Amino acid sequence: MNKILIANRGEIAMRIMRTAKEMGIKTVAVFSEADRNMPFVRYADEAICIGPALSSQSYLRAEKIIAAAKQTGADAIHPGYGFLSENASFSKAVSDAGLIFIGPAAHSIEIMGSKIGAKQAAKKFNVPMVPGTEEPISDVNVARKIANSIGYPILVKASAGGGGKGMRVVNNDEEFEEQIRTAKSEALNAFGNDDVFIEKYVGAPRHIEIQLMGDKHGNYAYLFERECSIQRRHQKLIEEAPSSCLTPEIRKQMGECAIAVARSCDYYGAGTVEFLVDENLNFYFLEMNTRLQVEHCVTEMITGIDLVKEQINVARGNKLSFTQDDLHITGHAIELRVCTEDPLNNFLPDIGKLEIYQPPKGPGVRVDDGYEEGMEIPIFYDSMIAKLIAYAPTRDEAIDRLCRAIDEYYIKGIKTTMEFGKWAVQTEPFRSGKFDTKFIDKYFKPEYLFKEDVGQEEVAALLSAYIWEKDKKQTLTKQAVTNGVSKWKINRR
Repeated sequence: MNKILIANRGEIAMRIMRTAKEMGIKTVAVFSEADRNMPFVRYADEAICIGPALSSQSYLRAEKIIAAAKQTGADAIHPGYGFLSENASFSKAVSDAGLIFIGPAAHSIEIMGSKIGAKQAAKKFNVPMVPGTEEPISDVNVARKIANSIGYPILVKASAGGGGKGMRVVNNDEEFEEQIRTAKSEALNAFGNDDVFIEKYVGAPRHIEIQLMGDKHGNYAYLFERECSIQRRHQKLIEEAPSSCLTPEIRKQMGECAIAVARSCDYYGAGTVEFLVDENLNFYFLEMNTRLQVEHCVTEMITGIDLVKEQINVARGNKLSFTQDDLHITGHAIELRVCTEDPLNNFLPDIGKLEIYQPPKGPGVRVDDGYEEGMEIPIFYDSMIAKLIAYAPTRDEAIDRLCRAIDEYYIKGIKTTMEFGKWAVQTEPFRSGKFDTKFIDKYFKPEYLFKEDVGQEEVAALLSAYIWEKDKKQTLTKQAVTNGVSKWKINRR
């Protein structure tokens, strides 16, 4: 493998290219017209424009990406995350073109790409499941009987979906049929597939995932867990490793279950198995993400393993460079997704120019970013512009270091999630580790982001000024939203 095409953009394209450069591998960037001046385009050894700004005409066009790989003589394609990274047809097309797909085989992606299929595969290995249906709902009356036997509330979920689309909580029998219809309609519109299933609704779970690696020789290892419970719109904002709540025994059980899930679909490469964990630390299989995760950085920090390097070596046919016994947790890492979103306005994506952009530095601080000062934030893609990671010997020190780094991270011209992140990690629930996926609903109010030492009148004045400024942007913001759904492509979870 001498040259890799990265079928992605922004910070993850830069992340992959840096590892490839260290390994002596040339890189090819593909970019849309909107990304022509992005840092990842300049950093690559070669770059090819593959279409207009809309991802449907560029980053989601498999045939253009494969053609670019052939044109430049690339041996392999790394999909990053989002876009085509979990598209089984793309994986197969890459292989059929005589190229190496740096990720799992198409059949593994296909099995785990269906939530129902994934549950069926994992169940054969006795992986704990949330009670529910194992087949798509075809008969509402039969499904209602199952729902009554499970007990309300239940959750209706799209089999092919993600990001909260096609998902509905049903609290009682009276609203069951209506919520099924709504979920199926949403699923069909979002994914072209209206298959839905039901499962017991775990009201206040923690979202904990296990990072694993497998090779083509049947070797597997889990690289411990990541806590991903602080979310908005079913998407993560803050992740950390390790989790503050798991015991060594439960960590081992979850890790072994994650490997069982991987074995169930003959998986190789980097993958993540997600679990719901209740207040009694009972855990249930949620889904498998057949790609590198946004939050892979915190795992790298506590294990010392370069996951992208491992991905490339596995794709080359090499065995894993480590065994389970070689892995140990060292220190603590916390990641904040720096998104161009406004926490004071229900985390609605913001638009504008990075008038000033100065990332933090210093011991234990890592910034994976994809933008530079003076650049405009395009409305066509995900709102995340960077990831801020703090690493320290202990969790408390990592929290303090993250807060210091946030104070040093100077961004002007666009609203971001940084102030929310600093507030969140300093709250008592986060500090004590006693929180769940309802953290924002339970504890956050926009006014908490104003300084505590100002009086009520000053807070009111600040809020009024903020609302006045926000209204000036309202027209532009509405252009980025259709039917209440942001046009920023939800490519990352």
